[in-house]
Amino acid sequence: MQDVTDAPFWGLIQRRGGADVYWTEYTRVHATSRPEKAVVRSILENRTGRPVVVQMMGNDPDALARTARELERLPVAAIELNLGCPAPVVYRKCAGGGLLQEPALLDRVLGRLRDTVTLPLSLKTRIGFESDEAFDRLLELYARHRPDLVIVHARTVVQGYRLPVRYDLIRRAVERLDCPVLANGHICEAHQALRLLRETGARGWMIGRAAIRNPWIFRQIRQALAGEPIVKPTGRDLLRYIEQLWETYATPGYPERLQTQRLKLFTNFIGEGLGPDSDAFLFEIRRTQTRAGFFEVCRRYLDHDRPLDLVPVATPGAPQEVPAGG
Repeated sequence: MQDVTDAPFWGLIQRRGGADVYWTEYTRVHATSRPEKAVVRSILENRTGRPVVVQMMGNDPDALARTARELERLPVAAIELNLGCPAPVVYRKCAGGGLLQEPALLDRVLGRLRDTVTLPLSLKTRIGFESDEAFDRLLELYARHRPDLVIVHARTVVQGYRLPVRYDLIRRAVERLDCPVLANGHICEAHQALRLLRETGARGWMIGRAAIRNPWIFRQIRQALAGEPIVKPTGRDLLRYIEQLWETYATPGYPERLQTQRLKLFTNFIGEGLGPDSDAFLFEIRRTQTRAGFFEVCRRYLDHDRPLDLVPVATPGAPQEVPAGG
């Protein structure tokens, strides 16, 4: 996730159980680009003991191949092409999810990367741009270029992060691709994750926004896999996590108002998981301007020992996710 998945954030996740693999933010690729310094720094400063996959985004076959060769000289486990970013500023430039609208260009890009990349080559895709009508053709295209891993975010680009999620199309990808497939999209808690594995046949999961909200989710999934009780964090556990986020991202001499704004990138996701307190917490935290005000709100809602589910509250009347079996 852009502006989130850097080495310091990986470290905070790792303290709470940790993922099996970490993904970088994307490095933007064009004719004169070099691998972005922040991405390279995260790779070199990885202290988790877990592998890192580096993520590229662009549409120039030669530039992507050149960048992949540079990135392969770093301690990374795989090279990934992002075909899923739904930000309009990205897809309007025919990058990220926008490349799904240009199958001929995507074919050239994948062919060039397949001929160039010596490490495992991973693809992160959505199920289509405006609809899933072309998903079968996308799978045929991917299969032709023999990726080593495909991650399917089971929503369209235009849909962004809204429901429903077409988990049934992840199962279709599993059936039609020879490589492992990971499930992605609105995976919020451990038992749901296990159900998706059974119903889609996916090899595993990529978890993004839920890991910001609940950095214990990877440990909880391992507990569920082992048939153990799932240990839920308390309000004070979550408060300590937010305190560590502040400590991690505080910049000496930086205006307090901007420091507070930086932390809201995380609390916007965290607040979604506070059940009946979600709306009130988000309303108040988004209006804070100082460290004191920010943590006064956090303590008022989180200074307790009650266990938290940290699952986002469903919006009344919103369409729900489509089950893998339907």
